Amino acid sequence: MSGTDGAEHGGTTPGPRRRGRPRRSPQDAGPGARERILQAARDEFAERGYDKTSMRGIAKAAGVDAALVHHYFGTKDDVFAAAIEISFEPALVVPAVLGQGGTDGIGERLARYFIGVWENPATRAPLLAIVRSALTNETAAKVLRTFVLRRLLERVAAELDVPDPTFRAELAASHMVGIAILRYVVKTEPLASADPERIVAMVAPTLQRYLTEA
Repeated sequence: MSGTDGAEHGGTTPGPRRRGRPRRSPQDAGPGARERILQAARDEFAERGYDKTSMRGIAKAAGVDAALVHHYFGTKDDVFAAAIEISFEPALVVPAVLGQGGTDGIGERLARYFIGVWENPATRAPLLAIVRSALTNETAAKVLRTFVLRRLLERVAAELDVPDPTFRAELAASHMVGIAILRYVVKTEPLASADPERIVAMVAPTLQRYLTEA
């Protein structure tokens, strides 16, 4: 075949690839590409931790080009934050914790929600990775602080119309994160094997006081 055959058959010489959004393969173009990337990110963070997880590794696990991960999420911090968000689902949680607008029982609702997230195997693994990473990596700690405080607990406290909502949210966060570390990361007994309902019953009054008492 001669070098002119392409022109004779109406072909054109491909030009240089343009930068920007990566060229998609049929798999990349599927409607579930973003969800596959996010699930792969959760698995990678859970298995490797923040420091050892890479955008390239997430892309490989999701079966997509690494540039597509950047396109959907931007940076590794953004992927990390998204992994936290799908575990906590703040858009659903805040109204559920606030209930019908009253303060009665808010400590129990918050404790039950938080323990429930950790007790669920589907959300526990990425949360373990998040907490472990936050203990040793400042970037991971910043992402955790930003999400748990600003997007979750501060929003709850602000809706209660109480003084010092940020301080109250930090107290509640310190209590719940401390329980998570001892129960699920360090696995200190007897807390590690205690019935979740017993934990909720004992923690709820403290959270109630943090969030509602003047």
